[in-house]
Amino acid sequence: MKTMKTMKTVKRSLSRLLGREYTNAVTAGAALLTDLSGEEARKLAAEEIEFLPDAYRDKTDLLLEQVGKQIIPEMKASTSGAPTNAYRKASNPKASPLGGIGYLRLGEDGRLYLVGKSEHYHTPLGHNFPGYKLIDYARALGITNATHNNTRGYVTRLLERELIRTANGLTREDTDSLNGVLDSREPHVLNRVINLETGTLACEAGIKMMLARFYRLDATFPEPKYKGRTPVFFVMGDRDGGAAANYHGTSVIAQTLRNMWPDMTDKLEDAGIWKVCPVGINDYEDFKSKFERYNQPPFKVAGFLHEIILMNYGGIRLEQHYLQQAYDMCHRNDTPIMCDEIQSCMWYPGMFLFRAYGLNPDFVVIGKGFPGGQYPASRIITTAEMDTLNQFGALVTNGQEELAALAYLITMTFAEENAAWIGAMGEYYEERLKALASRYPSIIERTEGKGHLSTLFFHEAELAAAFTGRLGEQCIDISAQTYKANCPPAALTKPPIIATMKMLDYMIARMDEALQAIREEREADDREDTR
Repeated sequence: MKTMKTMKTVKRSLSRLLGREYTNAVTAGAALLTDLSGEEARKLAAEEIEFLPDAYRDKTDLLLEQVGKQIIPEMKASTSGAPTNAYRKASNPKASPLGGIGYLRLGEDGRLYLVGKSEHYHTPLGHNFPGYKLIDYARALGITNATHNNTRGYVTRLLERELIRTANGLTREDTDSLNGVLDSREPHVLNRVINLETGTLACEAGIKMMLARFYRLDATFPEPKYKGRTPVFFVMGDRDGGAAANYHGTSVIAQTLRNMWPDMTDKLEDAGIWKVCPVGINDYEDFKSKFERYNQPPFKVAGFLHEIILMNYGGIRLEQHYLQQAYDMCHRNDTPIMCDEIQSCMWYPGMFLFRAYGLNPDFVVIGKGFPGGQYPASRIITTAEMDTLNQFGALVTNGQEELAALAYLITMTFAEENAAWIGAMGEYYEERLKALASRYPSIIERTEGKGHLSTLFFHEAELAAAFTGRLGEQCIDISAQTYKANCPPAALTKPPIIATMKMLDYMIARMDEALQAIREEREADDREDTR
């Protein structure tokens, strides 16, 4: 492999990150509203924090050899809480966090765990990322978190501009272009942000904006453009022809998009209220034929909703050319597109994978990775053309949290400065995983995904379960996905973007040991069967 990029040192103060004029006002207020003197407040606002010091990384790497070992006594007096039956069945309190550092988590059982899935995609910067100390400083200065939709704070508004800047691939210095984007009324130009709490709500906001072209939100709205036609939502289909490959949240509407509530969905379709149409993965001819069928009366294709990496369907990656063809068809026929990057955002250079694909969606949904696990805080980024709902059409009362917006800005600053390094490490991990898979062709069918979001496809579900089970015994957190319709059983991985080469090599080595043990067991069983 070519020479590996090195991680850049990133240092910021609140004053540098948020602007001196804002922090001057904050510190003046802090001298009156907190126990800090004016001098103490100004010092806190000006103090630079190193986001990821060498000592922190070195300590994390040194602890790698302790993964799977009990490093403190087990916590005996735990509690089961009051979960539902489903949560109780899935719960593993022994692995629940007492603490963590970087890509490591300390469990209630006193053992050290390797975070191989970034805590289900919430922690691209790992646990207790030092850069988030700026959130503590902001809190100490009295910057409040709670606000209201009508009093969106300065940090939230600053974040909105930064999201538009980065979603359009602009540099920090190019303020003229940014202002031009913000003022644009052209289609497919991302220049609006709605601040919400979860990815589900962000996705639902996009779905409602699509529906608003068919049905009025309330009696005050004008007649919709496509009144009287049945909206048809295109989603990624599974390989059995169903819709199990997509995932756009847990609201009732979003669940109907993936074969849930089938009896209700059938009634809605029979009544001509709406229809869900799954399209084949990377199959443009299927997309085209279904589009031609459903983009004429009494139907109208209401929208195309997709992820790029289908992490809820084995991590299959949609091909760039396929998406570009589908986008062209949609744009030529007045069909909005929602690119759901809840799971892929922040794991690639530039933070948005759709930009690397050269796509121009009408909606981009982000969350999880951006606030780094500090707060539930998702966003939907859209265009002037799709800005059709009133405030109460897509609203969450506490979606404008200032400290959550600050968490976004910290994560984005680190990721933007280290884009080349994130890309190089993702490429390194993907290549190592492919090489690993090639050594076990009787067990592994192939790899899927891209960069940090990479998966292993196994020939049999039992092999995937055995693989993740062996790694789980060693406190390496990856998961098996063995229940999706006609999808090869998969092991899902997603190491944090702060993962060092030492961490990735360690993870690959443990995978190699697990696969070797499985192969030896199978060979022993085969010999036994031939006797």
